[in-house]
Amino acid sequence: GPVAPAATATLASIMRAHQVLLAEVDAVVKPYELTFARYEALVLLTFSKEGELTMSKIGERLMVHPTSVTNTVDRLVKSGLVAKRPNPNDGRGTLASITDKGREVVEAATRDLMAMDFGLGVYDAEECGEIFAVLRPLRVAASDFDEE
Repeated sequence: GPVAPAATATLASIMRAHQVLLAEVDAVVKPYELTFARYEALVLLTFSKEGELTMSKIGERLMVHPTSVTNTVDRLVKSGLVAKRPNPNDGRGTLASITDKGREVVEAATRDLMAMDFGLGVYDAEECGEIFAVLRPLRVAASDFDEE
């Protein structure tokens, strides 16, 4: 592994970068009454075939605790961006589906995020790829990637 000073400096840098990006991105989605977590959930639903997913699948994809998924989805339901219904294929499960309003909001928020390069405008596409590659082993070791 790395020597302590290098590891400490690297950890601090990653944590700080996370704070910077989260603040910038949250500021952009805030006018839509979204947090980045809620935005991610909406994006996930727009990419699903039927526009709906089980709560457990959302948690799996976003790598968050079931309680967090429930809170996130319930906030989206309150805002009229998502609807919930019992999963016909599973007595206890719940399906979350994106509403038309949800699709409008996620499209508008995505346009705004693209306009500010998702906070990564200081890098070009190649550099973004490098950063992704550098962080990947850490995430793989934490089982953070789907096997797909």
